[in-house]
Amino acid sequence: MSVFDEDKIDCHCHIFDPARFPYREDTAYRPAQQEIGTAAQFVRVMDTYGVRHALLVGPTSGYRTDNRCLLNALDTYKDRFRGIAVVDNDISRSELVALKNAGVVGVAFNPAMEGIELVRDAGALFAMLADLGMFAQVQVCGDQMAALGPWLAQQGAQLLIDHCGRPDVEAGIGQAGFQAVLRLADTRRASVKLSGWQKYSKHAHPYEDVWPYVQALLDAFGPQHCLWGSDWPFLRAPERLDYGPLLNLFEQIVPDAATRRQIQWDTPRRLFGFDTHAA
Repeated sequence: MSVFDEDKIDCHCHIFDPARFPYREDTAYRPAQQEIGTAAQFVRVMDTYGVRHALLVGPTSGYRTDNRCLLNALDTYKDRFRGIAVVDNDISRSELVALKNAGVVGVAFNPAMEGIELVRDAGALFAMLADLGMFAQVQVCGDQMAALGPWLAQQGAQLLIDHCGRPDVEAGIGQAGFQAVLRLADTRRASVKLSGWQKYSKHAHPYEDVWPYVQALLDAFGPQHCLWGSDWPFLRAPERLDYGPLLNLFEQIVPDAATRRQIQWDTPRRLFGFDTHAA
């Protein structure tokens, strides 16, 4: 059995449908052409590759706190998707509960694009997420986690770390930011997405300079707190990317089928409750 035959949940992907849900006027980046991917298009990709469920992440680009496109996808494909929304720090509890009832399991924070102070100012939001059993998903880059990690470790919310923490692959495993990511494993409330390798690799596919970081994360977090994501439809990709080769690459990096099943099926099913609305 190959990775294509195994049950899978994609834990990092985006939906862009500007024809039905126009981008915000103030967006810094407007995905276009091959970067556009509607919910219906993504479901066809999922069905082709045996991906049964997916965690849709509200993007900073295009939509940011406009979650209409995300919520429409969650409503249309209730059995297939869960969501991560982008919200303002001062969102009310009732608004957050409404998002949860619609299939949103957490809130995304993007210090890599917006700086770490936006997260540090979100203490009240983190407290609500903890109280509601929701996730705080955080995308950092470089050494940002060295400054942010101790604060995150003190919060009660469950954590999702995007894209391996986007380390500087030329700085080595010992760099302060990546070590701070590894230390979050000690909280037992943090999980990490083994995804987005093209965002920080200095090489073309198969991104071999990233492999040691993936292995270090697997060693620290264990497959019980690791997730796989495609990052479809691949915004700002430095080269052509396709879903199939990324699955093949994950099979190379994680050759043991039992470990892959934990990462791509058992762990996300447990964390995001896909059984609650199983087909």
